[in-house]
Amino acid sequence: MKKILIIGASGFIGNAFYKELNSYFDTYGTYHTDNDFYDKNQKFYQYDMELEDITILLESLKPTLIISAVRGNFNAQVDMHQRVIQWVQSHRCKLIFISSANVFDTFSNYPSYEYDKTFSESVYGRFKIKIENALMRIPTNKYVIARVPMIFGSGTPRVQELKTLHSLEAPIEVFPNVILNVTSIQKLTQQIHYIINRNKKGVFHLGSTDLIYHQDLIEEICDILQLKKTIYKKVFDSNNDRYLAVLPRDNVLPKNLQTTTKEVIASVMLK
Repeated sequence: MKKILIIGASGFIGNAFYKELNSYFDTYGTYHTDNDFYDKNQKFYQYDMELEDITILLESLKPTLIISAVRGNFNAQVDMHQRVIQWVQSHRCKLIFISSANVFDTFSNYPSYEYDKTFSESVYGRFKIKIENALMRIPTNKYVIARVPMIFGSGTPRVQELKTLHSLEAPIEVFPNVILNVTSIQKLTQQIHYIINRNKKGVFHLGSTDLIYHQDLIEEICDILQLKKTIYKKVFDSNNDRYLAVLPRDNVLPKNLQTTTKEVIASVMLK
């Protein structure tokens, strides 16, 4: 049985992966802040990437698969990932790195595909590219780069933020010129499960198969959540349409694991 370590398993995405995979694999996770529940759970290890060397935990646990869904200080993350990559190279182990559509946030005229050149002007995008580039220097069978767009679904941070802003009668920012694709947390966990089961490798774009304007997306989600009299603040960061979408071409998943923007919007109401 695969022994999986999820770095960042107490975060929203990492915890969703843990719940999806725990029944099928020998699954472990890390958490950062003191927490009685995780402390008593034999499958969770407290880990602070700014103070501790991840190699110590890896040597102790000896996972055969590592999923990185960690958040936090960018410099500490880069250092941690370099150590993880070194460890993966010398052990029977693979790393699944959860990356972002933001690695393409400078390219604005068209959607991006798996092996397009990455280029970002944002600090977040450049930091993700740095880790991606380090991974691409090692054999392909040692890693999966999963580029993920905005994540929605019941209980997701983005949906909670919309509800909070609405309750405070604060404006919700929408970008009328930005065209993107999205995913749901439910579909993302299924896709990662499939990638693990089929021992896939390389770069995957895990977003909806179709695109939508950011403004239309947010308005439709607010409608389905029945958020009445919502205040929108339109932000124009360009005079022209701008794409921030990651579409698959080389590594296409089976039909049942693909999703549409309509399904993602509907997922905000799923329990």
